Amino acid sequence: MMGRHAKQNELWSEPVNLARRIPADHPLRKLRETIKLQFVPEEVAGAYGRKGNVSVDPVIVMKMMLLLFWDNVRSERELMRIIPLRIDYLWFLGYGLEDEIPNHSVLSKARRRWGAEVFARLFRQSVAQCLEAGLIEGSKLHTDSSLVRADASLNSVVAVTLAKLEESAEEEPAKRSGGGGGPVNQRHRVATDPDSTLVRHASGKSYPSYKSHRALDDKAGVITAVQTTAGIRDDGAELSHLIAQHQENTARKPRAVVADCKYGTSANFIALAGQGIRSHMGDLRSRLRNHHQSGIYPAERFKYDEGRDTYKCPAGRLLYRHHFNRHRGYYDYRTQPGVCGRCALAAQCTRSKAGRSLNRYPGHHLLERARLQSHGPAARRDRKRRQWFQERNFAEATTQHGFKRARWRGLAKQTIQDQLIATLQNLKILLRRGGFGHFVLGELLQSCHMALRVIQTDFQLFAKVIYT
Repeated sequence: MMGRHAKQNELWSEPVNLARRIPADHPLRKLRETIKLQFVPEEVAGAYGRKGNVSVDPVIVMKMMLLLFWDNVRSERELMRIIPLRIDYLWFLGYGLEDEIPNHSVLSKARRRWGAEVFARLFRQSVAQCLEAGLIEGSKLHTDSSLVRADASLNSVVAVTLAKLEESAEEEPAKRSGGGGGPVNQRHRVATDPDSTLVRHASGKSYPSYKSHRALDDKAGVITAVQTTAGIRDDGAELSHLIAQHQENTARKPRAVVADCKYGTSANFIALAGQGIRSHMGDLRSRLRNHHQSGIYPAERFKYDEGRDTYKCPAGRLLYRHHFNRHRGYYDYRTQPGVCGRCALAAQCTRSKAGRSLNRYPGHHLLERARLQSHGPAARRDRKRRQWFQERNFAEATTQHGFKRARWRGLAKQTIQDQLIATLQNLKILLRRGGFGHFVLGELLQSCHMALRVIQTDFQLFAKVIYT
């Protein structure tokens, strides 16, 4: 006999205990126990008035923003649609089955009212929790950056007219600086998101982009510093800010900094050596020499006489101090006019018609010491480790939290996105090290799946080469 479901009156049904429906090994259960949001109401109290409609609890709003990136939900509208359908979301937020879910505009209004400082404090708190758990050693720091596609189309890129240039010149200096936004160059501008800049990606095309700079502690990969800039910003220019932020957040000074050659500028080498920090960065000069100075005498072949303040070339000629380059911050040394042109070794020494020139920075002994460290075996080992250590961190942010796609427009909002993602990644490290077996197993299975996909792709490429 076919049965029929008889619907009972809700008056006689017992209340549902959502906590009993959430498994003990559910990631959100552990996240709720780990995250500390007690500071949020006090931090944002100044953004609310004393009269008017009662707002949504700021703690719940912050949890919603974290959920948006926890499962990489497509949009805030989509998140509000999903929350009533997910028991774990309702329990995590503290809602009941019959509670009304707020409108998606609550999140955008909160970001605009709160500002970026509350999210920066949330990130600093995640660093403090990892530090308290013994997950930060602090002596070795890995730094790198990654481009993030702005929420702007190439169709929004417009030519900058003279009027626009004059208008940009009247803007605040902070907004016109390299770390801010403004025009991409003197010819083009992203109309829908002026803070972003056009940057060429790996695909060969240029897109409106931001750049996220990160510093990772060597022990467990905890993100200790985050800096967001326009996409055109030079990586090396942000190194000092990352180190300062790391020291502020952890109260520990690094003994070594590991980075690729984009950070290995002369200014960074001198700055690190002056602070007593070992430079395990790639040497940018070595890369440039391979492309532009191959086949000529390196600077090490020239002997410096500190007493006379001169260099002696391999042919025995002297190079004298010529002028100070204020833009790059070094002294230029050259031979007397016509000396190199009459030298038999000129073809092996220089390709310039004016003759060979050398650069010497104030504190040049610090530069030489740092470069010697960067070419040592310890530095090479650290850079090899960094290749997977740092890239794994960016890969996790991309595949699990939507790191490569800007959800909002403007540098301030992009900064909030980077801080939220970095906070979640730090909390995940806490969950992994806290013995949350199911969560660790899920992460391991996902990593194995990604590795199998890479192997499959490599095998397909190998087969294609063999058969063609």
